[in-house]
Amino acid sequence: MARALYIHWPFCLAKCPYCDFNSHVRDKVEHEHWKTALVSEMRREREISGHDGALSSIFFGGGTPSLMPPALVSHLIDTAQDLWGFAPDIEITLEGNPSSIEAANYTALASAGINRVSLGVQALDDETLRFLGRLHDAREALDALEIAQGLFSRVSFDLIYARPGQTLDGWRAELEQALAYGTGHLSLYQLTIEPGTRFETMVRKGQFAPLDEDACADMFALTREMTANAGLPAYEISNHARPGEESRHNLTYWRYQDYCGIGPGAHGRRGGVATTRHRKPENWLDAVAARGDGINETRDLGLREQASEAMLMGLRLAEGVNLAALSTRFGLPQEALHDPRKVAFYETQGLLWRQGEVLGVTEAGMALLDGLLGEIVPADLVESADLVESGLS
Repeated sequence: MARALYIHWPFCLAKCPYCDFNSHVRDKVEHEHWKTALVSEMRREREISGHDGALSSIFFGGGTPSLMPPALVSHLIDTAQDLWGFAPDIEITLEGNPSSIEAANYTALASAGINRVSLGVQALDDETLRFLGRLHDAREALDALEIAQGLFSRVSFDLIYARPGQTLDGWRAELEQALAYGTGHLSLYQLTIEPGTRFETMVRKGQFAPLDEDACADMFALTREMTANAGLPAYEISNHARPGEESRHNLTYWRYQDYCGIGPGAHGRRGGVATTRHRKPENWLDAVAARGDGINETRDLGLREQASEAMLMGLRLAEGVNLAALSTRFGLPQEALHDPRKVAFYETQGLLWRQGEVLGVTEAGMALLDGLLGEIVPADLVESADLVESGLS
């Protein structure tokens, strides 16, 4: 079973209006205090989880971890290596904003051991970046991207599409520009209006209207066509990579393998146990000071719940899921993992494919994924699942 480590840095310079991640703005961050707390929690997680193999990946997510002092990043990487050991080809990813402030840290971050970066570019024009609440402009982002490509062996960046007023031709031109930079990985997300965000308030007040569903569907289809033609096919519903440059860390989530999560709001899945941490940074710090970790809930996952999570995550992937392997892993008959009658029907509709024991979603089915999963994964499995994703990019 792969072992991955997620480290959450919760601080940002500003809260983006679309963001529902666990991110916070603070006037001052005591970095030494945070180093002590993160190391303490890492050691505690090692004690709890045991040692069943070297780490295959580390992911610094947030928040904005590119704002972390490189010395702190280096110390956490060294601590993780001491505690777990590293696989020879370990992937160590850091998320960041492509501003001149963070770009100034890239050389030191590369020296600290970061070998993959994921940059939140989000758009390639200044007007859209202002709408999205980003603090960088397009030129600054592209300069940072160029610096990153010269320092890190693997670079990914994010774009948000299906924005209010965006046209299909406009997205085509923007995606062509993005593909021209030659990165081996792109994360391309449709804008969604998440509960509790400033965008939700703006939509409710009629300040803007989300793009209609038909236009979103056209952009989704165009995205998959253009990335495939450029040699970066979709390996997950929103993630596109040159073969061999898929995010190994995120594949750990989607293949339902074990990972540990530390830091405020971080989630973990290990040995059939789900962990969650306190979300508010101050509450997390208090908990770590009191007992060595910031966990606010530890919960044993039943086999049916694990099976549901594995199905819901695995069917996001182009590779699909191996029903026989999941049946053996969770001690459930294959018929408990999916509705055979509905699977057969959606195969005839061209929305699912089946090769031996492997079940997957077709190109046409990916556009309807949420509804499709609700149809083919038995309701009692779906209702039991408590699935959380961390820092997927």
